[in-house]
Amino acid sequence: MKFFIDTANLKDIKEANDLGILDGVTTNPSLMAKEGITGADNIIAHYVKICELVDGDVSAEVISTDLAGMIAEGERLAALHPQIVVKIPMIKDGIKAIKYFSDKGIRTNCTLVFSAGQALLAAKAGATYVSPFIGRLDDISTDGMALIAEIKLIYDNYGYETQILAASVRHVMHILNCAKIGADVITGPLSAIEGLLKHPLTDSGLATFLADYNKGNS
Repeated sequence: MKFFIDTANLKDIKEANDLGILDGVTTNPSLMAKEGITGADNIIAHYVKICELVDGDVSAEVISTDLAGMIAEGERLAALHPQIVVKIPMIKDGIKAIKYFSDKGIRTNCTLVFSAGQALLAAKAGATYVSPFIGRLDDISTDGMALIAEIKLIYDNYGYETQILAASVRHVMHILNCAKIGADVITGPLSAIEGLLKHPLTDSGLATFLADYNKGNS
C-alpha cells in the first residue's frame, strides 16, 4: 500500500519523506489556504516546491467546475512537473474532463467520491486514482470502510486499473483497516502516519533495555 500525506505544509512533507516511506502528496485549496498560500501564481509555485521535495505523485486540484475550465487548468497543472496528477471533482463535467485527460495520457485523481457508483464512473472514464473520503463519511455516521470494500470488489470484478486512494484518513485504525481491505493508497496527516510507530510496550520495553544497560555500563 502506498502512503501519501495530505497537506500543503512543506515541513510535514519533508518529515514524512525523511521517514523513507512516503510515496506521494495530496493537497487541495483548503489545505493551501490553511498554510496561507493564496493567489494562482503562489499556489502554482507551491506545487512545484512540493514536487521538488518528494519523488512520488503530487495531486494538484483544479478550481473550475465547467469542462472547458477544468481542461485549461488541468493542462496547465500537468505541464508544471511530471509528478503532477490532476485532481478533478466528482461531477458530470468532471467525468468528461477525466475522460479527456485519460485520452491525452494525463493522469487524474477523481476527488470527493462518496459512493461506489461514483467510483465506478471514475474508473470507466479512466481515472488514475479515485479518492473516497472515508473520514467525512464517518462524520455523518456512515461506514467509510464499507465503501472502500465495495469499490475494491467492483474494481476487482472488472479488472479496472484505477487505484483506490483512501482519503480523509484521520487515524491509525483508518490506515490499518484500509490495508486489510486492500486499498492501493491512503492519504492522511503526518499524525496518522506517525501513529503507526507507537505502542506502549515498545516504549516500556526500550526503557527497560536502556535501564538494564546503564546498570552494568555506567
